[in-house]
Amino acid sequence: MLSRLTAIAWLAGAALTSLSLGAHAAGDPAKGEMKFYTCYGCHGIANYRNAYPDYNVPKLRHQNADYLAAALHEYRDGTRPHATMHAQAASLSDQDIEDIAAYLQGAAAVKGVPSSGASKAPKQVAACIACHGENGLGVDGLAPKPPTLAGQHVDYLEQALTAYRNGRRKNVVMDSMAQLLTSDEDVKIAAAYFAEQPSSLTTATTQSK
Repeated sequence: MLSRLTAIAWLAGAALTSLSLGAHAAGDPAKGEMKFYTCYGCHGIANYRNAYPDYNVPKLRHQNADYLAAALHEYRDGTRPHATMHAQAASLSDQDIEDIAAYLQGAAAVKGVPSSGASKAPKQVAACIACHGENGLGVDGLAPKPPTLAGQHVDYLEQALTAYRNGRRKNVVMDSMAQLLTSDEDVKIAAAYFAEQPSSLTTATTQSK
């Protein structure tokens, strides 16, 4: 079983490396900060919760800009389902998306922080490590770099993994990778592990830098 996971993980890493967001202009963080003002109502409040289903909205400050831009494109075109996010993203231009992503990432993407004694990686995340790294900070060299999972809200990670498992959320890599989590308990274990990994990922308040 482990060798099968290793092979699938390698293929997933290769597939992710081959993905491209296409040519795009660099984002302007200063403009992105202004364009993000309507997003603070949800993403700028620590522990603000989505309703139906109920979970914490994700922490966005210091998330990888390439991932944030890809996610906003998916919300805009409807391939990632979320009525509120679709409505918010529908009016954004490609440049708006790049600017917002650059602002949220900041001068540098998320970094690790000193270990707090987090537990050893469970078997449920063996395949995830190929792209997201054992610490959930992503594997350097993959382009675009996958999203940071370390320090993200555990219930957000659970709902995202569940959405990939049931096909509600689509991604060429995650569609198959999520199927390796064969039970709700596997999802909970994987989400809890990455959520407890230390990082500088945080809520994008007006004061955060």
